[in-house]
Amino acid sequence: MSEVFGFDSYAPREIAERVETVGVAKANLPIVSMVALGVLAGGFIGLGALFSTIVLSDPMLGFAISRVLAGVAFSLGLILVVVAGAELFTGNNLLVMAYVAGRISGQRLLLNLFVVYVSNLVGAAGLALLVALSGHADLGDGSIGRAAVAIAAAKTAIPLGEAFFRAVLCNILVCLAVWLAMAGRTVADKILAIVFPVAAFVAAGFEHSVANMYLIPLGIFLKPEFGGSGATSLDWIGFLHNLLPVTMGNLVGGAGMVGLVYHTIYRRKSS
Repeated sequence: MSEVFGFDSYAPREIAERVETVGVAKANLPIVSMVALGVLAGGFIGLGALFSTIVLSDPMLGFAISRVLAGVAFSLGLILVVVAGAELFTGNNLLVMAYVAGRISGQRLLLNLFVVYVSNLVGAAGLALLVALSGHADLGDGSIGRAAVAIAAAKTAIPLGEAFFRAVLCNILVCLAVWLAMAGRTVADKILAIVFPVAAFVAAGFEHSVANMYLIPLGIFLKPEFGGSGATSLDWIGFLHNLLPVTMGNLVGGAGMVGLVYHTIYRRKSS
């Protein structure tokens, strides 16, 4: 099949089969492994967000350039998840393909998504605490700290409806990045496949639940020191105000608009 497309990569139909098979393996991981890999993924995405915040803290960059470069930097997170190995809630939305194919139960699907989601939260928020304690935010005469607070405050101020639809669009791109990475046969293939969809969602200002598990807690931790007194929505209630619609939007975008669509195209049994 790959030869038809003229590339040394898996064809879309083969990708669909691979995603389904990988989904079975992910759903049947031991709980301890699932938790540990979920914590790692939260930390990995947090590292990508940390990297992108450094770019956004530079006031000399123009709007479009800073957003695109921040997106490229943020790609580090998903590259670490895919290449180093970890369990990411947004990417695991593709497990729906194994579920609708009848290869895993609904219980295993929901268990994986729940355990990985909570573990991602622990890893991302834990990294935010470490970063806040490390003095990293003081770099650039405090520009990184001010940028982190501004990013978090902007996220908690997004209306619920906008947050939901931004999250739908975000996870369409994230799951397409994972899908494209599954087409690659080498590490270089996978990295190149990941960068552009991830850079696009960051540049466009879409909302990623696991990234926000790092960015918003970091902003809350840094708020007293970096002038966030005017950011009235930047607190733990504001965090939930953002996280709940973003999580639901990510599910709709990833599971519904990527996983179920590709299942219907390539894996649905003919009647």
